[in-house]
Amino acid sequence: MRALGRWMCALLLAGLLSACGFHLRGADGQFNMPFQSIYLGFPDTSPLGVELKRNLRGVNTSVVSDESQAEARLDVVAENRGKTILSLNSQGRVREYTLSYSLTFRVRDAKGRELLAPTEITLKRTISFNETQTLAKESEEALLYRDMQSDLVQQILRRLAALKTS
Repeated sequence: MRALGRWMCALLLAGLLSACGFHLRGADGQFNMPFQSIYLGFPDTSPLGVELKRNLRGVNTSVVSDESQAEARLDVVAENRGKTILSLNSQGRVREYTLSYSLTFRVRDAKGRELLAPTEITLKRTISFNETQTLAKESEEALLYRDMQSDLVQQILRRLAALKTS
């Protein structure tokens, strides 16, 4: 009987939380940017830049190609991908790698004032390695890098949405 009471209480609490409409800010993919247009300092061929442009356009912020027409400018200071050995097996062969993706950027307004000081975001993922499955592991590595790129874009969007322009 006591277990039934606890179960009913937990069910009631879960129902109350779901009914109140609670969700994290930005969890629904909608961000309110403090500017209408932005210039991105990524090369045209950058996959990260392309995905960030697509996401910014999705939140009704125009991405302009001329920085003089932008209300904000995102400057890329550094973008690096890395792969380091994490562990070896008993024969001295690689068993795991650590993949890393880091981006350092800053944001300035149209007058050149710094809205966000140089900020570094570093993401890391661990991948096991088996030399008999090289092609599969290369595909898994590419997938992990794409996942880190998407995570990086979401973190950039959250930081841009939190900026104070005035």
